Amino acid sequence: MATLPEGAGLNPSLKYVDKPTNTFIIDWQTKQIKGMDDGLSAMRQAAEIIMQNERFAWQIYSSNFGCELKELVGEEYDYVISELPRRMEEAFLVDKRFLSVENFVFSEPHRDSIICSFDILTVFGRFRQEVVV
Repeated sequence: MATLPEGAGLNPSLKYVDKPTNTFIIDWQTKQIKGMDDGLSAMRQAAEIIMQNERFAWQIYSSNFGCELKELVGEEYDYVISELPRRMEEAFLVDKRFLSVENFVFSEPHRDSIICSFDILTVFGRFRQEVVV
């Protein structure tokens, strides 16, 4: 069995380094980049992008990216309110900068849609997010 000679200059210990959150901030109204930011505003934008992309739909993203909302459209209210919290947690908690998804509140303003608002706790703070199914 081949082994590396001692003192070959290779360090077998791994060091994990967190990636920075510094990112381009998108102005969704004008569809233009309005600058760069990090911290909570970058996490808010990351949450929006995750919710706008259906999981498994785009080859550019890994199979862990995005959320599975398409299948919930047209389902019964009780099924949606039981399933949506789990799907939101799966979508966000892949990224360790998202710590928890909690305080789900559901409303059904029309017979054909359900609005769900919830809090997302990140390493930078908390913000409220909303999704329509």
